[in-house]
Order: sequence, then structure tokens, then C-alpha cells
Amino acid sequence: MERQFRELAAQSTLPLVLGLVDGLLNALTLAAASLVGSGAPVTTGLAVRVGLAALTTAAFAVFVADYADRRAYLMRASRQLNLTRRGQLATTRLGRLATLRSLLATAIACTASFAGATLPLLAGAALPGFSWVVAVLAVVALAVLGAALGRLFAGSWVRWAGVLGVGGVAVTWIGVWLHIT
Repeated sequence: MERQFRELAAQSTLPLVLGLVDGLLNALTLAAASLVGSGAPVTTGLAVRVGLAALTTAAFAVFVADYADRRAYLMRASRQLNLTRRGQLATTRLGRLATLRSLLATAIACTASFAGATLPLLAGAALPGFSWVVAVLAVVALAVLGAALGRLFAGSWVRWAGVLGVGGVAVTWIGVWLHIT
């Protein structure tokens, strides 16, 4: 059971990180004008709408990319095994397993993306006079995620935190410039 959990955790790193970063960047981009006071105020409805937009784009992008990657792996394996029919492995239990694992990766990414987009915006809805704090919280969340990834992957946690934090600031600036909401 522990071995299966470790395998699931190892397979979940990409969709989890992708979902969190996607959600936080969606929140910063789509609501940046509201966060600096030049757009509509951050409301619970806006938080949920942005979260649903992040969830939807994550679902589509992650499933298509993950499933295509898994199918490509099965196609390469079929070719290396000199199987007579193209894509023969993809029609077996391995193909169904690839679909299930892609659906799991999609569910993880969707949940993380929705949470990453919605939670900071809900904080802004709770503090209507201080909605700019949401941008600060989202950038700090990106920096903390970067630090955690740096430690996890034996890199410079300061560099990882700095790059993700600066990226969050840049995306916020782009969101303010685009003024979507």
C-alpha cells in the first residue's frame, strides 16, 4: 500500500504543480484590475467564476496532453516490440490504464487549479477594502511553492522561490495592463 501511495505521489507531481500554478496565474491575470482597484470589486461570484475558468482550462489541457503522452509511449513500445498492428498496445488493458491515469491526473490538476484560483480571490472577497492583498497572497503562494519545489528537487530553494515570485508579479502586471475584468 505504501509503495502504491509513493507511485501515485510521484505521478501526481506534474498535475498538482501545474494545477496550482495555473490556478494562481489565472487568478492574477483575470482579476488583476479588480485587485488594484481599477476594475470591478472581488466578489465570491468572481472568485468562483475565475476558479471554474481555471478548472475548465486545466481539465482540457491536462487530459489532452497527459493522454497524448501516454498513448505516444504505448505507440513507441508497440513499435519497439515489433508488434504487427500499429497501436496494438493501446487497445489492451494498458490503453485503458492510460485513460484512467490521465483522468486521475486531470482530476488532480482541476482540483489544484480551482483551489489555486478560488482561495486567494475568496480572501479578497472577504476583505473588500483590501483586495490588493490577494495579489500579494497569490505571489507569496507562488514563491512558497517555488521554495518547496526547490527543496524537493535538490535545487536552490531561493532561486525557485524568486523565479516563481517574479513570474507572479509579471503576470499580475500583465493582468492589470490587459484589464480583463
